[in-house]
Amino acid sequence: MRYLVLCCDYDGTLARHGRVRDETFDALDRLIASGRRVVLVTGRELDDLRRTCPRLEAFEYVVAENGALLYHPASRTVLPLAGPPPDAFVRALRERGVDPLSVGRSIVATCEPWEATVLDVIRALGLEMQVIFNKGAVMVLPAGVNKATGLQQALARMGLSPRNAAGIGDAENDHAFLSLCECSAAVANALPSLRDEVDLVTAGEDGSGVEELIEALLRDDLASLEPRLGRHHILLGTDADGKEVRIAPYGENVLLVGISGSGKSTLATGMLERLAGHGYTFCVIDPEGDYDTFSGAVCLGTPARPPSAEEAVQLLGKPDASAVLNLVGVPIADRPTFFIGLLSRLQELRSRTGRPHWIVMDEAHHLLPSQWQPVELTLPEKLQSVLQITVHPGLMARHALEDVDVLLTVGAQPSGMIEEFARVCSRPMPEIAPVTLEPGEALLWRTRGTRGTDPPVRLRVAPSRTERRRHTRKYAEGELGPDRSFYFKGPQGKLNLRAHNLVTFMQLADGVDDETWLHHLHSGDYSRWVRDCIKDEGVAAKIRAVENDAGMSAADSRRLIRAAIEEQYTLPASE
Repeated sequence: MRYLVLCCDYDGTLARHGRVRDETFDALDRLIASGRRVVLVTGRELDDLRRTCPRLEAFEYVVAENGALLYHPASRTVLPLAGPPPDAFVRALRERGVDPLSVGRSIVATCEPWEATVLDVIRALGLEMQVIFNKGAVMVLPAGVNKATGLQQALARMGLSPRNAAGIGDAENDHAFLSLCECSAAVANALPSLRDEVDLVTAGEDGSGVEELIEALLRDDLASLEPRLGRHHILLGTDADGKEVRIAPYGENVLLVGISGSGKSTLATGMLERLAGHGYTFCVIDPEGDYDTFSGAVCLGTPARPPSAEEAVQLLGKPDASAVLNLVGVPIADRPTFFIGLLSRLQELRSRTGRPHWIVMDEAHHLLPSQWQPVELTLPEKLQSVLQITVHPGLMARHALEDVDVLLTVGAQPSGMIEEFARVCSRPMPEIAPVTLEPGEALLWRTRGTRGTDPPVRLRVAPSRTERRRHTRKYAEGELGPDRSFYFKGPQGKLNLRAHNLVTFMQLADGVDDETWLHHLHSGDYSRWVRDCIKDEGVAAKIRAVENDAGMSAADSRRLIRAAIEEQYTLPASE
């Protein structure tokens, strides 16, 4: 479920002339029975609201005084969110004959045309206060306090994100909190300036309009409104005509494929940056330690201590938290089982909070490999808002690919990647002309429905803001696969000593006999491995210079190659 909370204004929205219809309360009850929650966001003072609204207990929180006060009806707890108005300010207004004049815990309210007098008093006293209008009402509050700041406090206490909120209002003072909500609506009787800004204008006025929005929430979780919510869509890049290419921030599953070094990391990092920029949270499952320096998330796990599902869920329980789970310390054979256990916890958290908004599976073939039998029995029937990243679709379990909505290919042979995906998933192939992608380009294919027959779109990938440090921990202390490890075999091939990372490589290098060491040195095997498997041309060049010195001793070459590696990669001090 995407929308877990409805945030409603009171006067002119829920209520007409201060009264809420029974039918509107009945609709709120149905919404609450669906597992959703309701927050009232009003400019009224709390005591006045208690007299006016007979069922405040229908709301989990009440944001009153236009954001200056928070009330929890179940416990009757009142929490001021701003200080009281200055006595001198209230006294000056009374002396100037301002009437009506209402003074709350923080708010001071009157009506037009007294706004000029109010502003004159604020200037005369040198106060840091603001004036907010509400269909003829004039409300004075401390600077920076509005319905949005109050709603943020309520949602934080509920453990919810604004990205899972729908809001509805009618007047000027509702702009702030509606812009905070993922989906904003205005009742038919709302001011034109508000109707022009929101995602939806209801056909009905006040309470009838709220009932209309509630029925839409219950019917399809507002899925039919998604085309109107383009302001939240996530940029991927631009097509040949310069038109932006975006994906929806909820519900679409993306598969990103390409060989190592083809640009997958740049595309994925840019997507994560933009998700974070829009306020969405994510959990990156990172088998190779590639994302531990990503600035928008907290990294859990080290090569020596894998993360636990419990600490991940505890962190992601915070409404604005994103996580990177470093699985370098989890043996390759154990990663699918670890991932399935973690996924069940994340799905349970999602059912309660809607978060993390995205689950990112880097090196997804480590987590759900094609040969792993329990996949169909253990994966949820439907995953949503998942980004899977792999080198080839054929390396992944078919069941993990069946819900893919968007296929992104980068690097060489993009047409072949699409063909491979279509074959694995038994999908019809789209019409596709031979294409050679340039660096920084990708091919996007929307795989479902009628759009699945549309040809793929070539796009220029939107650059990420940061270029992260790649692979240093993985290569130093992680576990490279057998096909990317180094093997000390010796001149006669009698050995088969596998180095699955740089630490092991240096350990074995110090232990093998000089003949074996020099055999691989003079064959150029060390620089070739670092260049092709570690993907570090700089270090490979330094090692190649050592290899090219035919007269260098085994001891000196070991020392220089170790120095070249340690200059770039942090190896444990004990080694």
